[in-house]
Amino acid sequence: MGLLGGLLVLLLLAVSPALGQLPSQDILALLAFKKGITHDPTGYITDSWNEESIDFNGCPASWNGVVCNGASVAGVVLDGHGISGVADLSVFANLTLLVKLSVANNNLSGSLPSNVGSLKSLKFMDVSNNRFSGPVPEGIGNLRSLQNLSLAGNNFSGPLPESIDGLMSLQSLDVSRNSLSGPLPAALKGLKSLVALNVSYNAFTKGIPSGLGLLVKLQSLDLSWNQLEGGVDWKFLIESAVAHVDFSGNLLTSTTPKELKFLADISETVLYLNLSNNKLTGSLIDGVELSTFGRLKVLDLSNNQLSGDLPGFNYVYDLEVLRLANNAFTGFVPSGLLKGDSLVLSELDLSANNLTGHINMITSTTLQVLNLSSNALFGDLPLLAGSCTVLDLSNNKFRGNLSVIAKWASDLEYVDLSQNNLTGTIPDVSSQFLRLNYLNLSRNALSETIPEAIVQYPKLTVLDLSSNQLRGPMPADLLTSSMLQELYIQDNMLSGVLSFPGSPSKNLSLQVLDISGNHFNGSLPDDIASLSSLEFLTFQQTISLFTGPLPEDLPDNLLSFNASYNDLSGVVPENLRKFPESSFHPGNSKLEYPAGSSGSGNSPSGSGGGKSLSTVSSSEKVSDKSLHRATKDSAVMKGKDNKGGLVSADELVTPRKGSTSEALSQEEKSATGGFSPSKGSRFSWSPDSGEAYGQEGLARLDVRSPDRLAGELHFLDETITLTPEELSRAPAEVLGRSSHGTSYRATLENGVFLTVKWLREGVARPKKEFAKEAKKFANIRHPNVVGLRGYYWGPTPHEKLILSDYVAPGSLASFLYGNAIIYY
Repeated sequence: MGLLGGLLVLLLLAVSPALGQLPSQDILALLAFKKGITHDPTGYITDSWNEESIDFNGCPASWNGVVCNGASVAGVVLDGHGISGVADLSVFANLTLLVKLSVANNNLSGSLPSNVGSLKSLKFMDVSNNRFSGPVPEGIGNLRSLQNLSLAGNNFSGPLPESIDGLMSLQSLDVSRNSLSGPLPAALKGLKSLVALNVSYNAFTKGIPSGLGLLVKLQSLDLSWNQLEGGVDWKFLIESAVAHVDFSGNLLTSTTPKELKFLADISETVLYLNLSNNKLTGSLIDGVELSTFGRLKVLDLSNNQLSGDLPGFNYVYDLEVLRLANNAFTGFVPSGLLKGDSLVLSELDLSANNLTGHINMITSTTLQVLNLSSNALFGDLPLLAGSCTVLDLSNNKFRGNLSVIAKWASDLEYVDLSQNNLTGTIPDVSSQFLRLNYLNLSRNALSETIPEAIVQYPKLTVLDLSSNQLRGPMPADLLTSSMLQELYIQDNMLSGVLSFPGSPSKNLSLQVLDISGNHFNGSLPDDIASLSSLEFLTFQQTISLFTGPLPEDLPDNLLSFNASYNDLSGVVPENLRKFPESSFHPGNSKLEYPAGSSGSGNSPSGSGGGKSLSTVSSSEKVSDKSLHRATKDSAVMKGKDNKGGLVSADELVTPRKGSTSEALSQEEKSATGGFSPSKGSRFSWSPDSGEAYGQEGLARLDVRSPDRLAGELHFLDETITLTPEELSRAPAEVLGRSSHGTSYRATLENGVFLTVKWLREGVARPKKEFAKEAKKFANIRHPNVVGLRGYYWGPTPHEKLILSDYVAPGSLASFLYGNAIIYY
């Protein structure tokens, strides 16, 4: 089909759902789609597609997705149409007047053609978020009119060509989230018009290229999550006019112990600096404290190996976000950060360090997000005033009772005081918690009853009171709350019969309920079936046992279920037979589990038919580490912390890493660096605390969970032979979670069980050290120590696993009087 009257052949890539997928040889200007004469003022037709006729006598402005310049095609915009198939982009080569080509957010595959450089008029090209692959051709450097180029979110590989310096008009270049490799080309410094450069989430190596300071118009530079080595380019940071810099997630090191003194000389144009997840060492104090950090609004040095005392931060008048988590800082928390009314600090994350001392009060009027978890802070809980909405003091040594929280400010939306030495009762007050969404008091020594006031927290969605010494009945209204989504009260001394007040609604919100390890007795109430949103239900190992039959009409949408170690009777209801027999036994000797049920094979307990390890673990990846938007991670049920699971040895991980600040990754695919209060829970809430700071929204961390394991799987003896792909397919059950990651029971094809620990991002030591320590622990032989079998080293920071023998969890009695097992 030829050209008529200057109209160049138009390619519309199988946009009609009725057309299906066209072979690449047939996607050659075969179809034009014509619709009314209505024309959008922007020059783009926005009506729905309608196949009417083919017209090659001109370029009607009514073609949807097409911009016309006289009789020639000036733009083709097919973003987000769900187009599938192999796209032969070379057919656009004859469109010499084409200014804009955008096919983003489809499902297209293929490669960039070698003749792409013939589109001399092209100013805007966006093929992002498809499945294109192959190299970036040298000919791309011929697009001298190109101003915006996005290849992000594909599978392009190989190096960026040196010819890229031919893009003299280029203002924005985004090649993030691909498989590009090799050193970053020196030719980048030739892009004199460049304003934004994003090469994040690739496999670029060597160092940060020199000469970036020559890009005088550059405002945003994102080199994050590659494999860049060497030092930080401080000369660039001191002399350039850039505003947003992200070097996070690389292998950058410090050249001297006092290197961070250069932060005091940083250019006043730099507003956002992210150096997190590298290997920086040294201190923030060089003889005298640093007095300034330029005009930084956001400084992120988390997940490094920094040490020493913290400076006073007395003169950082512009700093709004300070993240220093997961380092080895010592000494006291600078009081000015918590009380300084002269500062504008709104987010402070000092979690997972070695900070100590007592905090009397937190009175900052600007601080909204405060994470001091996983340190060695002690004393009574501090007085809290000001406008703090998120407070995480978990995993410290705070002691005393909770009475002070009755006087805390009323802006709180998220509170985590878990893993401390708190005692006494939970205050029976509610007025200051009218905005509270998340409350975690687990793993303390709280006693007496659960107060009725908790039921009156009107916005509470997640409540965790597990592993305390609470006694008495559970407030019945907790089960019928219209807001509560997750309730964890396991491992207490609660007693009595479960009951529902009145006639419960069928439209309740509760999705996770763990009441195991208590003293409940009697039968399960039939009304528990009214919890129609329930997905995770666990009540095994109660000291006083539940009796009677299982309710017949528990929700079909249950994903995890465990009723073992009770005294139930009757026949397992049909809709629960999708779960394996280990969801019902041991215990329940009078409960019949019919042979031939769908869950009667080796599918692990609570897995709902046995999801593969890669599928289940995908739900544990980073969703959103930022506190600037709400997130819902997709980790599997939060449950007990590694009871019957695996806890990695301190020798295998960086000291004091893996605080509650580290998000799992959670499944949602974009994030900004920072701390997520979601604890990796599938449903746990994290607050929306406003817009991102400055250019921060450009620093998205796209942590993509693998569809299959494709890294290096090493076994430490010859008793197991397994490929990464076979491990990917292994059905997996979540055993529990610790500060180092999540443990699964993986069922191999031969029926053998392994415990697989998926380490949280930033936990594992560098590869050589990790392998060395793994081999050391594999040589330990003791009847009470679980044997380490192997480890997996994946291509991305969150793909680190250790494998060990699986030991079924036993009862408290067997632990006390039988053979104790030590998990490392």
